[in-house]
Amino acid sequence: MTSSQQRAALQRQIWAIANDVRGSVDGWDFKQYVLGTLFYRFISENFAGYIENGDENINYAVLDDSIITDEIKDDAIKTKGYFIYPSQLFVNVAKTANTNESLNTDLARIFGEIENSANGYASEQDIKGLFADFDTTSNRLGNTVKDKNTRLAAVLKGVAGLDFFGNQVGNFEDNQIDLFGDAYEFLISNYAANAGKSGGEFFTPQHVSKLIALLAIHGQDRINKIYDPAAGSGSLLMQARKHIDVHRIEEGYFGQEINHTTYNLARMNMFLHNINYDKFDIQLGNTLTDPRFADEKPFDAIVSNPPYSVKWIGSDDPTLINDERFAPAGVLAPKSKADFAFVLHALSYLSSKGRAAIVCFPGIFYRGGAEQKIRKYLVDNNYVETVISLAPNLFFGTTIAVNILVLSKHKQDTTTQFIDASNLFKKETNNNVLSDEHIEQIMKVFESKEDVEHFAKSVPFEKVAESDYNLSVSSYVEAKDNREVIDITELNAELKTTVAKIDQLRADIDAIVAEIEGTQA
Repeated sequence: MTSSQQRAALQRQIWAIANDVRGSVDGWDFKQYVLGTLFYRFISENFAGYIENGDENINYAVLDDSIITDEIKDDAIKTKGYFIYPSQLFVNVAKTANTNESLNTDLARIFGEIENSANGYASEQDIKGLFADFDTTSNRLGNTVKDKNTRLAAVLKGVAGLDFFGNQVGNFEDNQIDLFGDAYEFLISNYAANAGKSGGEFFTPQHVSKLIALLAIHGQDRINKIYDPAAGSGSLLMQARKHIDVHRIEEGYFGQEINHTTYNLARMNMFLHNINYDKFDIQLGNTLTDPRFADEKPFDAIVSNPPYSVKWIGSDDPTLINDERFAPAGVLAPKSKADFAFVLHALSYLSSKGRAAIVCFPGIFYRGGAEQKIRKYLVDNNYVETVISLAPNLFFGTTIAVNILVLSKHKQDTTTQFIDASNLFKKETNNNVLSDEHIEQIMKVFESKEDVEHFAKSVPFEKVAESDYNLSVSSYVEAKDNREVIDITELNAELKTTVAKIDQLRADIDAIVAEIEGTQA
């Protein structure tokens, strides 16, 4: 079986388990249990692999907890960020799940102890609360303890039955296709697709994520670190990892997320892609009013799909106009539309050699008022490299045809590039998608900055300024006229023939009617 076939088979299997096990529980409500169980299995096997260190004579899962010394535990936590005793490993809990009458409380205790093992260590904040949404006492699992345990056992058994290695030895380093991480993102994607609007708020489809990541890292041999100020489930950061040599990202992955559940998903996503705790920092909080990582900036690559046109405190907080992120523009984004607040935040965190690629609501590129003043600031200071209009219905939960704004502080000229990619999409069941060929087409013209009729145009600063700093792609790239060319002479001839036929039919009908009336008389 090839890697792609193995991945596809695994994904079909895991989605079937997710649906079969949940029973009457809503899939969106049940996602934490499937995702959390997958994560539990991963960190268990990853940790056991670390302890065994390739020694075939050691099987950590069968060891007695009592032989673990404080020194072993201390060293392991400093390296892995957490500790799991042999009895707490997924494989041992899953083995007796069907007959364990205290399964739900045992799981709660184990998860608590795994999290608490990091207390006092550098990894504490990265591990703390990871299992907070895996509520083993929730009535969503069933009304009685027995019902809860039955469902939990089914999830454990289902995930235990997944074959992540095929015929390979279960070695994380040798498993090239990163199946755990792929399975996790596959699950998140499916939950998002089936959740409508609420799913679209935390997950950027992989095909769009790939384009955004490639834009942000383009042309950079080395990246100090990559950052997402509205991290969601971490899909954009993971796409960047997938499309760049991991050694080129020197100091790791950073992100901030306002939703607690999604924040936990993002941290799990890091671990499931085998990114150690010391190579990522995902923090919880409101990026606009309580920004983190001021001591970590600047970042060479920033990727983001912030929420569209959400409300924020804006001018109701008079101190924000003096915030170093917003002060240079001289105006705050409207209270009812925080889009440009996210843009200015990203720009403030961007290094002099880096790029930021940000998904934006199209209205911010042509509306007046404060948004126009912010566009003027961005263009006058030569920060806008490219604006790309995408096709509609690419995202979960919205059919809006969004734009990607690419910011740079190292432009070589004062032109602004506009790319109309609104016709680049492949129709699938519920959503449109960007194919690899579409992404390659966009990246090729982004790199060359060449003008392509009906597709891409680089516009001088003066023309953008004359257009009141309108940054709508349609204002600069003329759409191809796909209307059918009609030959008027030929059309008139056809009409003449048609009219003649109609006149003849009317005459024939009149004759028939007259004949009938004459007979009846």
